[in-house]
Amino acid sequence: QVQLVESGGGLVQAGGSLRLSCVASRRAISNYAMGWFRQALGKEREFVAAISSSGYTIYYADSVKGRFTISRDNAKNTVYLQMNTLKPEDTAVYYCNADPSFARLQVDPRQFDYWGQGTQVTVSS
Repeated sequence: QVQLVESGGGLVQAGGSLRLSCVASRRAISNYAMGWFRQALGKEREFVAAISSSGYTIYYADSVKGRFTISRDNAKNTVYLQMNTLKPEDTAVYYCNADPSFARLQVDPRQFDYWGQGTQVTVSS
Protein backbone atom coordinates (compact mmCIF):
# COMPACT_ATOMS: atom_id res chain seq x y z
CA GLN A 1 0.00 0.00 0.00
CA VAL A 2 1.19 3.50 -0.79
CA GLN A 3 1.93 5.54 2.32
CA LEU A 4 1.19 9.25 2.02
CA VAL A 5 2.37 12.31 3.95
CA GLU A 6 0.77 15.68 3.23
CA SER A 7 2.35 19.02 4.09
CA GLY A 8 2.29 22.70 3.20
CA GLY A 9 -0.89 23.82 4.90
CA GLY A 10 -1.19 26.89 7.06
CA LEU A 11 -3.09 30.07 7.80
CA VAL A 12 -3.52 32.50 4.93
CA GLN A 13 -5.69 35.50 4.19
CA ALA A 14 -8.40 35.35 1.56
CA GLY A 15 -6.89 35.88 -1.87
CA GLY A 16 -3.61 34.31 -0.84
CA SER A 17 -1.85 31.18 -2.04
CA LEU A 18 -0.50 27.94 -0.65
CA ARG A 19 1.25 24.96 -2.19
CA LEU A 20 0.54 21.56 -0.74
CA SER A 21 2.79 18.54 -1.17
CA CYS A 22 2.05 14.86 -0.83
CA VAL A 23 5.06 12.55 -0.59
CA ALA A 24 4.49 8.86 -1.17
CA SER A 25 6.52 5.94 0.12
CA ARG A 26 6.54 2.13 -0.11
CA ARG A 27 5.36 2.22 -3.73
CA ALA A 28 6.27 4.28 -6.75
CA ILE A 29 3.39 6.58 -7.68
CA SER A 30 4.20 6.36 -11.37
CA ASN A 31 1.64 3.55 -11.65
CA TYR A 32 -1.06 5.45 -9.78
CA ALA A 33 -3.45 8.25 -10.47
CA MET A 34 -3.27 10.73 -7.61
CA GLY A 35 -5.98 12.85 -6.08
CA TRP A 36 -6.50 15.61 -3.56
CA PHE A 37 -9.48 15.70 -1.22
CA ARG A 38 -10.58 17.93 1.62
CA GLN A 39 -12.77 17.76 4.66
CA ALA A 40 -14.15 20.82 6.35
CA LEU A 41 -15.25 20.69 9.97
CA GLY A 42 -18.61 18.96 10.24
CA LYS A 43 -18.75 18.05 6.56
CA GLU A 44 -18.09 14.98 4.45
CA ARG A 45 -14.75 14.55 2.75
CA GLU A 46 -14.94 15.76 -0.85
CA PHE A 47 -12.99 15.42 -4.05
CA VAL A 48 -10.82 18.38 -5.10
CA ALA A 49 -8.60 17.33 -8.01
CA ALA A 50 -7.09 14.29 -9.70
CA ILE A 51 -4.21 13.67 -12.08
CA SER A 52 -3.56 10.56 -14.13
CA SER A 53 -0.41 8.47 -13.71
CA SER A 54 1.15 10.09 -16.78
CA GLY A 55 0.06 13.57 -15.76
CA TYR A 56 -1.70 14.17 -19.06
CA THR A 57 -5.26 13.97 -17.74
CA ILE A 58 -6.46 16.26 -14.97
CA TYR A 59 -9.86 16.87 -13.44
CA TYR A 60 -11.03 19.47 -10.91
CA ALA A 61 -14.08 19.95 -8.77
CA ASP A 62 -16.09 22.91 -10.01
CA SER A 63 -15.49 24.75 -6.74
CA VAL A 64 -11.71 24.98 -7.35
CA LYS A 65 -11.52 25.09 -11.15
CA GLY A 66 -9.41 28.01 -12.34
CA ARG A 67 -7.87 28.57 -8.89
CA PHE A 68 -6.15 25.27 -8.02
CA THR A 69 -3.56 23.36 -10.04
CA ILE A 70 -2.59 19.75 -9.44
CA SER A 71 0.76 18.46 -10.66
CA ARG A 72 3.10 15.57 -10.03
CA ASP A 73 6.77 14.70 -10.08
CA ASN A 74 7.08 10.93 -10.38
CA ALA A 75 10.85 11.08 -9.91
CA LYS A 76 10.26 12.60 -6.48
CA ASN A 77 7.24 10.41 -5.77
CA THR A 78 5.35 13.60 -4.99
CA VAL A 79 2.10 15.24 -6.02
CA TYR A 80 1.36 18.94 -5.50
CA LEU A 81 -1.65 21.19 -5.19
CA GLN A 82 -1.06 24.85 -5.95
CA MET A 83 -3.92 26.84 -4.47
CA ASN A 84 -4.40 30.45 -5.56
CA THR A 85 -7.08 33.03 -4.82
CA LEU A 86 -8.02 31.16 -1.67
CA LYS A 87 -11.43 31.70 -0.12
CA PRO A 88 -12.66 31.13 3.43
CA GLU A 89 -14.74 28.22 2.14
CA ASP A 90 -11.51 26.45 1.15
CA THR A 91 -10.76 26.01 4.85
CA ALA A 92 -10.40 22.28 5.49
CA VAL A 93 -7.98 19.47 6.15
CA TYR A 94 -6.50 18.45 2.81
CA TYR A 95 -5.60 14.85 2.01
CA CYS A 96 -4.13 13.04 -0.96
CA ASN A 97 -4.73 9.51 -2.11
CA ALA A 98 -3.65 7.12 -4.82
CA ASP A 99 -5.47 4.66 -7.03
CA PRO A 100 -4.60 2.73 -10.17
CA SER A 101 -7.84 4.06 -11.66
CA PHE A 102 -8.09 7.78 -12.50
CA ALA A 103 -11.86 7.48 -12.72
CA ARG A 104 -12.19 5.86 -9.32
CA LEU A 105 -10.49 8.82 -7.61
CA GLN A 106 -13.39 11.02 -8.65
CA VAL A 107 -16.03 8.81 -7.09
CA ASP A 108 -17.03 8.69 -3.40
CA PRO A 109 -13.97 9.27 -1.13
CA ARG A 110 -15.51 6.86 1.39
CA GLN A 111 -14.34 3.99 -0.80
CA PHE A 112 -10.78 4.50 0.45
CA ASP A 113 -9.77 2.77 3.68
CA TYR A 114 -6.39 4.47 4.03
CA TRP A 115 -5.73 8.19 4.52
CA GLY A 116 -2.67 10.10 5.59
CA GLN A 117 -2.75 12.59 8.45
CA GLY A 118 -3.69 15.47 6.15
CA THR A 119 -2.63 19.10 6.32
CA GLN A 120 -4.79 21.92 7.68
CA VAL A 121 -5.56 24.90 5.46
CA THR A 122 -7.23 27.86 7.11
CA VAL A 123 -8.28 30.88 5.08
CA SER A 124 -9.25 33.99 7.01
CA SER A 125 -11.62 36.60 5.63
